[in-house]
Amino acid sequence: MDKELFDFVAERADILSKSPASKQDTQEAAKAWLQAVPADASEDTFNEATEKLLDFLSGRMLGIDDLIAFVQGPGVAIFGEEGAAQMLAAQQERKAQGAKYCNCEAHTAAGELLAKFGRIEL
Repeated sequence: MDKELFDFVAERADILSKSPASKQDTQEAAKAWLQAVPADASEDTFNEATEKLLDFLSGRMLGIDDLIAFVQGPGVAIFGEEGAAQMLAAQQERKAQGAKYCNCEAHTAAGELLAKFGRIEL
């Protein structure tokens, strides 16, 4: 198994398993990968567990337009008017620069995994 690829996936699975931005089912899927693939796992084990994690993550990325809508709506109650306004400006700037997805640590890790394996384009 390619150590560099293993480390890449393991690092992102670790982030997904611990991030407060990850939903519980995402944390559980990432923990399942971490438990299924020890550092000395076979290539088949790595590939099977990674495909399962990628299948789970596929279609779960929060698009930038949905993030902007969230910040303009429910985000105001969560972050306050000033915080939401700052987030909105930052996300609109990211969108203008070509960003497609949410940039929280969980979505960043998931996006990097999905992009690495050709499931999405960042």
